[in-house]
Amino acid sequence: MPQPAIVEVLLPVALDRTLSYAVPDGLEVAPGDVVVAPLGARATAGVVWDGDGAAVESARLKPLAGKMTTAALPENMRRLVDWVANYTLAPKGQVLRMALRGLSEEAAAPAPRMGLRATGAQPSRRTPARDRALAAAADGAPRSKKSLAEAAGVSASVLDGLVAEGALALVELPPPPPPPRPDPALPGPELSREQAAAAARLREMVAARRFAVALLDGVTGSGKTEVYCEAVAEALREGRQALVMAPEIALTVPFLDRFARRFGARPAVWHASVGEKGRAAVRRGVADGSIQAVVAARSGLFLPFRDLGLIVVDEEHDAAYKQEDGVAYNARDMAVVRGRLESAAVVLASATPSLESRVNAERGRYERLELPARYGASVLPEIKAIDMRRAGPVRGEWLAPALVGAIAKTIASGEQALLFLNRRGYAPLTLCRRCGHRMKCPNCSAWLVEHRFRASLVCHQCGHSASSPTACPACAAENSLVACGPGVERIRDEAVARFPEARVTVLSSDLIGAGERLSAELDAIERGAVDIVVGTQMVTKGHHFPKLTLVGAIDADFALGAADPRAAERTFQMLQQVTGRAGRAELPGRALIQTHDPDHPVIRALVAGDREGFYRHQAEARAAAGMPPFGRLAAIVVSAPAREAAEAHGRALARVAPKADHVRVLGPAEAPLAMLRGRHRMRLLVHAGREVDVPGYLRAWLAAAPPARGGVRVAVDVDPQSFL
Repeated sequence: MPQPAIVEVLLPVALDRTLSYAVPDGLEVAPGDVVVAPLGARATAGVVWDGDGAAVESARLKPLAGKMTTAALPENMRRLVDWVANYTLAPKGQVLRMALRGLSEEAAAPAPRMGLRATGAQPSRRTPARDRALAAAADGAPRSKKSLAEAAGVSASVLDGLVAEGALALVELPPPPPPPRPDPALPGPELSREQAAAAARLREMVAARRFAVALLDGVTGSGKTEVYCEAVAEALREGRQALVMAPEIALTVPFLDRFARRFGARPAVWHASVGEKGRAAVRRGVADGSIQAVVAARSGLFLPFRDLGLIVVDEEHDAAYKQEDGVAYNARDMAVVRGRLESAAVVLASATPSLESRVNAERGRYERLELPARYGASVLPEIKAIDMRRAGPVRGEWLAPALVGAIAKTIASGEQALLFLNRRGYAPLTLCRRCGHRMKCPNCSAWLVEHRFRASLVCHQCGHSASSPTACPACAAENSLVACGPGVERIRDEAVARFPEARVTVLSSDLIGAGERLSAELDAIERGAVDIVVGTQMVTKGHHFPKLTLVGAIDADFALGAADPRAAERTFQMLQQVTGRAGRAELPGRALIQTHDPDHPVIRALVAGDREGFYRHQAEARAAAGMPPFGRLAAIVVSAPAREAAEAHGRALARVAPKADHVRVLGPAEAPLAMLRGRHRMRLLVHAGREVDVPGYLRAWLAAAPPARGGVRVAVDVDPQSFL
């Protein structure tokens, strides 16, 4: 009796290896096929992986339960899963889980759409509502229950009654027409000489059908979007697909309209706010090639494109491209890896590129395309610093007199002002003026942030929320709790108090969220229906407000003292981006930066407009310290319910750290955020030279380490972006 065939299947669970299964008679499977495999007492979707399981005794194996009708996972995607897992040290099954998002049996075979049609029969009982429904359906055309109910002005139960009596019949509706496809032949906007040259080079890269990376380095307002849209057009002309990645959902809203104006149709959208059916439709469309262009958050990198010809990473410097939980990967870097696997062009676009990308361009790994000036007649804003030590506001206020005066002149001229503070809520700290008690999260070593609009105290690390108390929980003193420091809600209150006639709005993820409300707020600002915008970093990039001519940065240098090698770079990027919102149309712009350290290199570079000097200074400082991109870092974070357990395992790890040239192991030390979600955290940091295979070093280290027991967890982060 012939032995059944054996295949290796990778399951989307926290396993770093495949499992062997027997293939039942009559079932044909190949690498990449999505199958249903038993796992314990349940069945789960998995992917037939490359590998030979013939050495396994088939009689001891469970058989596959079936094969799903969804498209197979392409070979390039399987190679990407292997690459990401190997580099990040994440279990291969966890990486596969990201590649199977949006997958379901229903997604592979959508249920038919059912509607109603009049049969000509009359119901036994007539009512005005039934008569209206039959009159609306009298033409005999099938229509959905919802549209028929709306046309007749009746409830669904009225229609159900008519169906029960045979006056209406359930019929299958024809499938909806496919959405219009983007048309690359439509003319784009007129480009400047610099834009046209950059666009021509990007078109050449896409048309060559070879892997190449370009850094599109253009100042704010230089028209980078219009340039890389020409690369998208070339990918569509070549019959290939394009992926445009944005770091935040807020950035996709205005881009969708710009894309529709350029190509006559909107692209598909992929991010966490898209519903399950929507994600399933996008996954199915990119797999069969019917969807040509997708705008996505970082997870879109793992969509199974049929023929991906272009990846655009917009705002490539943004830290939001780094996923911190689960698989710790940087979508910008993995986009370059996927571009190589797909023989696709990769465009990294930013007004403030990361130092890593700048150095890669200088070393010849990337091609750098520069847009040194704004498009058209607009010019970069004039930037000045307000020394808060000498010209700050009075106690209890947060807007310096010079900024208040500038706001008054701006709104009197019918223009708009933006007040930027990267702190959500009303105040970052609440304390008791009687006993000094500070309101702290019970689960994290973080202060609770007051959100006065919601009358609550919130932890921005774990999401813990509690109603704002009226008495101190430590000493019971009534009305003794005071808010310390400003958040955007507090700045909004001060703006309203100072300018009672002005129309003020707050753009913050706590208040706006995403979707229709965000789109409406952005549209109101663009139309000039708002005088003063108070916002967090969600307003720093990607938006074009023609009437916005003044930007005020409230607490510009609060992050410069952070224990982070990228603190100066990130502060510069954020302030350069937000000041770049001013004067993007015909009206000239200006920016005022409130700072307690006007002589800091970041502030001096911004005021002087010395962008290149700042990057040069940062490169020299990082090279001297051997920090990325001139050295390499990796973090190992040990967490446990008890501090003693975390510390003991951290010390055990340090004792077995391999000795290697050009590698230093620092720690264990308590992480800056020592407790997170009820778990105590210790951190070890690997500092290595560029020539060191850091993932290989970590793999050898963890193989020699004692097993984690007693609730201890070990998380690895190669190339960390956060040092909390």
